[in-house]
Order: sequence, then structure tokens, then C-alpha cells
Amino acid sequence: MSTQPRLVLATRNQHKLDELRAILAAEGVDTAGVVSAADVDGPDVQETGVTFAENALLKARALVAHTGLPAVADDSGFAVDVLGGSPGVFSVYWAGRQRDDAANNALLLAQLEDVGPEHRGAQFVCAGALVTPDGREEVREGVVRGRLLAEPVGDGGFGYDPLFVPDGHDRSYAQLTAAQKNAISHRSRAFRELAPLIAELLA
Repeated sequence: MSTQPRLVLATRNQHKLDELRAILAAEGVDTAGVVSAADVDGPDVQETGVTFAENALLKARALVAHTGLPAVADDSGFAVDVLGGSPGVFSVYWAGRQRDDAANNALLLAQLEDVGPEHRGAQFVCAGALVTPDGREEVREGVVRGRLLAEPVGDGGFGYDPLFVPDGHDRSYAQLTAAQKNAISHRSRAFRELAPLIAELLA
């Protein structure tokens, strides 16, 4: 790696890395040393927490221990009001351990089949965590409120995107372009909350 790493993001997803870099760049941060877990052969971490914040911290702490560098991690999911915030941290496994988006969506719709539109409030939630080698830990949350549709709409995105229309919009997450979704997403909101702290750290 030609650039010396200064901060590690707990993901192997290049899209997430690009998104974080863009948000930091908007804060005036030099992102040349912001790398992914893949770049440092980061460990696989079991997400055993019962909150998004706990899971984000588990991943960030593991990367700090592995690299000795500051680390950022996020954990996110879908929360439906009438289900008391479920699927929540179990979003990706709602229909079983196979991580099947279509099965998760089908099960959720079946569970809410008799729930009227006035009671289909929902939100995407993301907790972003910053952990440093000296033990500092910061967590910030991003939330996007909206409503759950009665059937999937749109071909884009992933997970529960086809079922969710954010407040102020008339299209589902899955109908938005990647740029439109990123501009309002729960993850981008959490990252923006962390960005000033990261900027201070890397200054």
C-alpha cells in the first residue's frame, strides 16, 4: 500500500469507503490515509451486541486491536414501529441465517399484512462508532423516518429498500439513485455526525 494508513473503516465494501471519504473530504480532511478493513487484513467480528451501537463498537475495537490505528465502524438495520423496533439488529437474519433479502421482505410483509397504512411507520437506523488506540470511544446515530409499503417497489438498493419510503419523498429507497439515497441515508447521517471528530483526530 503506497499511502500510510491513518484511519481504518470496518468494511470491505468499497462503496462505504468512498462514501466516508467523500463526507470527510467535505469537512476538509485529507482522506489519503483512510483505508478499509480489507486493506489491513482486518478480522471478521461476530456481531453479538443487542444494539446497533454495541455492534459498531465491537467491530471498531477489533480493528484498533488489530492495527493500532483509529477505527470507524457502523451497524444498521430496519425498525418497524408496531413491531417494537424489530427487525432491528436482526434485520439481515429476520427470515433465517441465510441472509436472504427477498425472504426477509416477504416475512416482514406477512407479519404486517393486516396493519393499515396509518400504523406502518418505520425507520432505518445506523450507529457509527469511532474508537482510538488510547481508548476513546464515540458513537453517533443516524435515523431516517418513513413508512413501510404493502409490497416491494423499485429495483435498486438492497435489504428492505424496496419496502421503505422516507418522509418527504414519494419513492422508495429502491427507486432512488445511489447518489440520492446516500444524500439522505441513515449511514451518511451517522458518518456526518462523526466527521468533525475524525477531522479533529486526523488534523
